[in-house]
Amino acid sequence: MMKRGNFRAGNHVVYPAHGVGKVLAVEEQTISGYDLEMLVIEFEKEKMLLRIPTAKVQTAGLRTLSTKKEMQNALRTLKGKVRIKRTMWSRRAQEYEAKINSGDPILIAEVVRDLHRNADQPDQSYSERQIYQAALERLSRELAVVEKIDEDKAVKRVETVLQAA
Repeated sequence: MMKRGNFRAGNHVVYPAHGVGKVLAVEEQTISGYDLEMLVIEFEKEKMLLRIPTAKVQTAGLRTLSTKKEMQNALRTLKGKVRIKRTMWSRRAQEYEAKINSGDPILIAEVVRDLHRNADQPDQSYSERQIYQAALERLSRELAVVEKIDEDKAVKRVETVLQAA
């Protein structure tokens, strides 16, 4: 048996490419003649099940939820100075997507902060709004689980911090 660490059935985890999920089970599966121990993770909002071999957990970037202190640091990031780079939008969009898919709440908060300033402006492009929404949703979901509040309250809390900044 391989060491599972903190990944047990019922625990919430963060998978970088999909956000917060819940470990449903740890099960044995035989694939191509090899017995593998798999984590079964449910992403309820996306109606998706993901199976990850426990041996690949580290390389997949799976992590436990952030602590309340780490989430406070992410919320503090929202109050920081907006960093708008003067590079081409396609390059910035790639950087924003990479930050969102890193799974790091502070990097996700940077994307929310940088794109929020333009959220109410009509000249904001469709792709800018999409990236902003994806980052806001990812940050809010983790905040909701960490703070044990519903997602709508978490979104309102993030938006309140942004308005106050």
